[in-house]
Amino acid sequence: MEVTPAVSRPRPRSGPLAPFVLALRRFPNPRLTGIGAGLFAAAAMFLLACLDQLLLDGSEVVYGVLFLPVSALTALWVRPADLVTAPISVPIAFAVGVVPIAGGSGGFGGQAMAVVTALAVQAGWLYGGTLVAGLIASVRKVRRMRERQRHQARAAAAQGARRPRP
Repeated sequence: MEVTPAVSRPRPRSGPLAPFVLALRRFPNPRLTGIGAGLFAAAAMFLLACLDQLLLDGSEVVYGVLFLPVSALTALWVRPADLVTAPISVPIAFAVGVVPIAGGSGGFGGQAMAVVTALAVQAGWLYGGTLVAGLIASVRKVRRMRERQRHQARAAAAQGARRPRP
C-alpha cells in the first residue's frame, strides 16, 4: 500500500493580520440573488431606521453611518452573476429606510415631502454608500474576469500539451 504525500499548503502568516483574517472567516458568506440582496438591504435599512427612531430620535448621521456597512455587505453577499444589482438596490434601500426617520406630518403629502427632503439632505451618505457598493462590486467583477481568463489560459495550455506534434 502506497501512501501519497499530503499537499503542502502555505502556512498562514502570523502577526497582526492573522487574527483579523480568522475573525472575518467566521462571518457568514451567503450568496444572495439580485432580488434577495435588494430585499436584504431594504429590510436591514428599514429595521435600522426604526431602531434609530426608537433609540436616538431619528438621528440622520447614525442612519447614514449604518448605511455604509449595509451597502458593503450587500455588495459582498450578492452572487457573482448578479453583481450589477448591488449598486442599484442600495439607494432604493436607503430610500425605504428613510421613511421612519423622515418625520413628516400632515398626511401622505407631508410624509412624501419629508422623505424627499431627507433624501436631499442626506445625499452625501446616499452617494457614499452607493460608491462603496459600486467599488466592491466592480472589484469582485474584475477579479472574476481575471480568474476566468487564467482558467481559460490553463485549459488552452493543457489542450495544447495533449495534442500530438506532427
